[in-house]
Amino acid sequence: MAVAMASAANCGVYFSSNTNKLNFPVFDFKNHSWSAAFVTTPPNILEKRSVRLSFSMMGIIPRATSAATAVESDGSFQDTDTVPTPKVIIDQDSNPDATVVEITFGDRLGALLDTMNALKNLGLNVSKANVYLDSSGKHNKFAITKASTGRKVEDPELLEAIRLTIINNLLEYHPESSSQLAMGATFGVEPPKEKVDVDIATHIRVDDDGPDRSLLHVETADRPGLLVDLVKIITDINITVESGEFDTEGLLAKAKFHVSYKGKAIIRPLQQVLANSLRYFLRRPTTEEASF
Repeated sequence: MAVAMASAANCGVYFSSNTNKLNFPVFDFKNHSWSAAFVTTPPNILEKRSVRLSFSMMGIIPRATSAATAVESDGSFQDTDTVPTPKVIIDQDSNPDATVVEITFGDRLGALLDTMNALKNLGLNVSKANVYLDSSGKHNKFAITKASTGRKVEDPELLEAIRLTIINNLLEYHPESSSQLAMGATFGVEPPKEKVDVDIATHIRVDDDGPDRSLLHVETADRPGLLVDLVKIITDINITVESGEFDTEGLLAKAKFHVSYKGKAIIRPLQQVLANSLRYFLRRPTTEEASF
């Protein structure tokens, strides 16, 4: 997620009206000639967002069959009333050569072969980095690079596609996760029981991170396209996103971005401008909410 993030993103990600055998929205990649995808407003961005959130194109995922679940689950968990909180971490900091993805859903995840194959269909090389257990469950880590270049993923559009692909597979193979994920309201069999209040859930903080950059923390209600939108808001005020981490934790999204302005840490007045811009955007109704 280096400076290239703000300079040459030529790939848009959309939910298509085409569906797979489970009547689930699929990704279409469409080329654009945006010279600076996150510095200037791309053409028809509102139309694209409305397509992504339109209910007319969203299929409801049927409950996964036992055969499908067997692929993505190792069958080691007991079916209880307590559903763990799903977590998806996109880490651009820990490995200079690859994007590291970590997926946790208690002890319910198996080898995730279908998820790996779905990511490969995005034009990615996916290798299993490691698996470890702790009190929160089984953590599955993958190292991801672009198949065309062998390098880590730096395009925010593609990073968001990775995130949504993983969440889509969680909802398909583990429908019980639907009530624990913000995307369950649109794609799942059961929406979350409580809706997150964006005003209460949104927290923004900028910390010093040395003389040459600052560390931006954003926590807010999750929604499709959020990673791309955050990067665009930041770069629209000429702040560079160097690297970072984007976590989906149940109904919330938590981001940490290393940012700078003209190669230096962000001064206090600009920090306030950045925080205000993000708050204004995040508290604005989405296309989906505005339609009601």
